[in-house]
Amino acid sequence: MSRAKPEPVRRLRCAIYTRKSSEEGLDMEFNSLDAQREACEAYIASQRAEGWVALRDRYDDGGFSGGTLDRPALARLIADIEAGLIDVVVVYKIDRLSRALMDFSKLVEIFDRHGVTFVSVTQSFNTTTSMGRLTLNILLSFAQFEREVIGERIRDKFAASRRKGMWMGGPVPLGYVVKDRKLVIEPAEAEQVRTIFRLYARSSSTAQVLKELHARGIRTKRGAVFDRGYLLKLLHNKVYLGLAVHKEEVYPGEHTAIIDQKLWDEVIANNRVARAAVARTAQPALLRGLIFTETGAAMTPHHTKRKGKRYCYYTSMDVIRKRPSAELRGPQRLPGAMVEEAVIGEIRRMLRTPEVAARTARAVRKDRPDLDEATVVAALAQFDDLWKALIPAEQARIIQLLVARVTVSEAGLAIDLRHDGLGAIAALMAPPKKEVA
Repeated sequence: MSRAKPEPVRRLRCAIYTRKSSEEGLDMEFNSLDAQREACEAYIASQRAEGWVALRDRYDDGGFSGGTLDRPALARLIADIEAGLIDVVVVYKIDRLSRALMDFSKLVEIFDRHGVTFVSVTQSFNTTTSMGRLTLNILLSFAQFEREVIGERIRDKFAASRRKGMWMGGPVPLGYVVKDRKLVIEPAEAEQVRTIFRLYARSSSTAQVLKELHARGIRTKRGAVFDRGYLLKLLHNKVYLGLAVHKEEVYPGEHTAIIDQKLWDEVIANNRVARAAVARTAQPALLRGLIFTETGAAMTPHHTKRKGKRYCYYTSMDVIRKRPSAELRGPQRLPGAMVEEAVIGEIRRMLRTPEVAARTARAVRKDRPDLDEATVVAALAQFDDLWKALIPAEQARIIQLLVARVTVSEAGLAIDLRHDGLGAIAALMAPPKKEVA
């Protein structure tokens, strides 16, 4: 009588994910990421009889917050899961994977969809059971609460310190050095700052001031040659008056002023400073904070000058942070004018569709029950006339009101509209409400 052979244990490919919020200590020979990985490898080795095998690929995110999914190693981990290369995800603690409940729910959905199990070394969890899910959600809610409380505490402490006039870090202004966490005047640089203010107060053009600074060998804090933007920023910095600024609120600073009020007023009275500030904001980036790549990376506006003409581009943060090209998907740098015109054109097209008109009509009727759908459609048809009548700053505000998100991919642009914003625009362009006599 022959005995049936036992079925071989299924080999489970285990990916170890590690994360550390700050970059502090990452240059050490054995850092926090290594400690997390070592603990996970030991746990996987203890499960060898169950067929667990640690993958050689490293998924390490050093210097990335757990409050966002925009992390390069996590993106690679998800891509490998979707490619069917991973069976188990192992972490030291669940908050290494995410500190946000909504983000963690998205990750669990991805794991479930591809049959991947999630395991925490220090907390016994199995996401394939309902009890495991419940426990995970409870603990993750506390992790998110802890992160939000810490953030609030830091912001409150920072604001209180600024109200007391304390220096809270950041780039040190020209004319000062930091000693014992306080701004202290550096005499040679302070005299250069006074010279800059005097030259500007008595000059006839910004170009003339820059030329004089170059001739005198006066440079920025980092030793670079002064340019127009840096000069205007310096002239607006109220730290030179001995003040501390926090969210446009001004408080007496602990440091000593370099410039007296009289010289400051002479510079401000020279309207070129105000005009230059207006000129810089006359053509705002319409999609600032709204445009993202298909991987979720924000695209930030950048400007260049060629032959005296200013050009705007939207560049992915993945490129700015110099992430490996293998991790990049879709367009990473787009001409600003081209993408803005495409978004505006798509908005015009969408405003003419019956679906958008119907949703807008429903949103408008909450405040204007007197408007029917035909009136709303007629109002939306006036969008082109409204757009042409607006100055650039107002156009930017309209875009922020109408658009929730723009996603850029190889296939083109995907635009998510704010329907409450559409309702506000339609109500604005619709006939005024008749008053009852």
